[in-house]
Formats: sequence, structure tokens, C-alpha cells
Amino acid sequence: MTNGGMRCELMVESSVPVLREKDIMARDDADTPCKRIYFVIQLMYVDEKNLLEHNHLYWNLVKDVVTAAPSTVILIDQISERILNGNYYHALKLAKRLIDFEEEVTTHVRGSVGGLPQNAEGNDVWERTRGLGPHQSRAET
Repeated sequence: MTNGGMRCELMVESSVPVLREKDIMARDDADTPCKRIYFVIQLMYVDEKNLLEHNHLYWNLVKDVVTAAPSTVILIDQISERILNGNYYHALKLAKRLIDFEEEVTTHVRGSVGGLPQNAEGNDVWERTRGLGPHQSRAET
């Protein structure tokens, strides 16, 4: 289904979850810890048959993010509450705010003296989790 250049109203008479293109994140775009959280919530929303697996991955990712950045706990608590209530679409909306917060913090840290610590390959700390499969947490590597 594609919307043309003009605004229209679509009625979806089904229980199938629908996401607008602007809300869809590709796996390759989930390149930071908070974007991976968003991606997993997206999977929860559209792939109910694997919900248990997605939930397990979500809680591992959340644990890592809260440990690394305790300032995210309030927003992550709000997201988690939506997930526990099965309200994945609203959890996605809140996860976008989490991504924005992550970008603000990362920009601030990079602008400070010394910036983010580098690993042996010269990549910043966010790069350490890059390349994880959709079902891996940092603890599994």
C-alpha cells in the first residue's frame, strides 16, 4: 500500500498491525543501543508469533542501556510499562524519544573535552555493539 502525493484517509479493517513508513526502522539502521531497542519493539508490534523471543531481547537491551546510562531509566520505565500492557505502538513512540535523548547525550559527550573513548580500531563506544544480530545482546558476545 502506497500513499500518493495527496492526503487521503485509509481504513484498515483488520487486526493486522500497520506502521507508517516514517515509523519503520530497517535492521541496518538499528546502529545504536537505543535504536536497537526501538527495532525490537517494532518486531514485537509486527511479529507476534515470536513475541517471547523479542521480549527476552528487549529486556537484555534495556538492562545494558540503563546500566550504561542511568538517566534513561524514567523513559525506559514508561516504555516498559507500555510493553507490559501490550501497547507496542505507544512504546514505539516513546522509544523515538529515547533515540532523541541518546543523540543529544552522544552529541554532548562528543563535544566535551576528549569525547567518547576509542577502542583499538578507533571506533567510539557505540560502535562496540554494532554488528550484533537481531537476537544477540552484548552479554551474549
